[in-house]
Order: sequence, then C-alpha cells, then structure tokens
Amino acid sequence: MKKLLSLLLVLSLALVGAAGCGDDAQPGGNDNTELTPVKVGASPTPHAEILEVAQPLMAEKGYDLQIVEFTDYVLPNTALENGDIDANYFQHITYMNDFNEQNGTHLAAIAEIHYEPMGIYAGKTASLEDLADGATVGVPADTTNEARALLLLEAAGLITVDPEAGLTATVYDITDNPKNLQISEIEAAQLPRSLADLDIAVINANYALQADLSVTDDALLAEAADSTAAQAYANVLTVREGSEEDPALVALAEVLKSDTVRQFIIDTYNNSVQPLF
Repeated sequence: MKKLLSLLLVLSLALVGAAGCGDDAQPGGNDNTELTPVKVGASPTPHAEILEVAQPLMAEKGYDLQIVEFTDYVLPNTALENGDIDANYFQHITYMNDFNEQNGTHLAAIAEIHYEPMGIYAGKTASLEDLADGATVGVPADTTNEARALLLLEAAGLITVDPEAGLTATVYDITDNPKNLQISEIEAAQLPRSLADLDIAVINANYALQADLSVTDDALLAEAADSTAAQAYANVLTVREGSEEDPALVALAEVLKSDTVRQFIIDTYNNSVQPLF
C-alpha cells in the first residue's frame, strides 16, 4: 500500500512539474515566433516568383511576406493607394509615374530591382523581313508601354517616331510608316493570346514569360541591355508616399536586392529578367 501511495505521489509531482514548464515556455515561445505581416501585390511572373524567394529571407527578419497576385496593371496600384496592400512589385518606374499623373495617386518607388527587355514576337509572320504591306502589329494599349513598343519598332527600321514625343509616343506620333503597318493597341496582358491574329506583336517580358516565350530564344528583336529603356523601365518596389521609411518595407527592399535574389533571377529567366543591382 505504501509503495502504491509513493508511486502516485511521484506521478502527481511529475505532472505538476510538466504543467509548470509548459506554462513558462508557451507565452515566450509564441512571442518569439510571431511574424509581422507584409502584404505585397505582384504579377504572377516573374514578380511573384521572385517574392517567393524573398519569403524565407523576410521571415529571418521577423516578417511574414504575403503575396497577392494580380493579372493586370491597374488593380495593384489602386489596391496600394487604398491601403489594401502595403507595397507592390509589378511595374516599371515610368509606368508608375504616369499612373500617378493620370490618376492622382500617391505612389513612390523605393528600390529598382530588375529590368525586363521588351521584345517583338512572331504571330502569323515568321520574321521582320517577311512583313507584308499592311501587316497588323500588336502593341500594349497603355501609354508608357505603347511608346516603348513604338520605339522598338523604330529600332527595327519599321517606322519612324517623332523624337519630341519620347516616352509618351502614341500611334499619332508615327511620322513614317513605309509598310503601312496597322498598329493595333491591345491590353498588354492579352497580347500573347492575340498572336495568332496578328502578324507580330511587341510584348512585355513578364507576359511573354507567362506564355512560355523567351526574349533570348523567341524574340525577333529585343531592347538592348545598355539601351535607355534599361533605366527608363526599371521594375521597382512601390509603396504609398509617406511609408518609404517603414521598417518592413525597407527590409523588403534590402532582401529583394540580396545576392540570393540576384542569383535566382540570373539562373531562372535566361536574360528575360535582368537584375539591376
């Protein structure tokens, strides 16, 4: 009987001790492992993919990087302006500046991350030399990307653009069009899907990548890496004005310019995405 009572006493003390240890460890453990959420909007390719590489690096800094994917060029900015997300990473700086001017938004770039060479891709016509008189050419419908596309067509010797129009050029600024090309303005995301109906199209690299088109292997002509476009169209991490010094966003900018992210970009995208750091 005494042995039984002693055994029960030992078990009781052990259970009390275990419970006490659990109470001491639980609060501190939760506090140390909680991450501060940071919500960032991105295009699926390559931006969201790059952000996925950044997630564990952000966790090391105490942040839970949450990626919200968008498939157009408008909603990520309106969501940021409205405070639905903390930052976005999908656009080049020229588009961001134009968006602010056109929409009265208050967006600011805090880091230049990469450059995506725009390319001319074959549709019904296999080469630039084979373009017939009156051929149909697809270009992005938004102002800054349309100008960029027209300048690439000019570099290909297909048209001449009024130099005074610069990065705001539209079809109305074409001063010479010897092949009478029919320029079709199409929403940028739809251009790869429209190739079957076009002779050629000028496509942003992120949408080309989503359509399994490589600027290195498939483009008939692409922007040069040392061109003005590399600076004018740097893809940026964008925040709301006033939050440029937010510690979480500063940390994200640092992570996106890390050696780990740089190497991922180089290894993954075959020059369709080029780091700017």
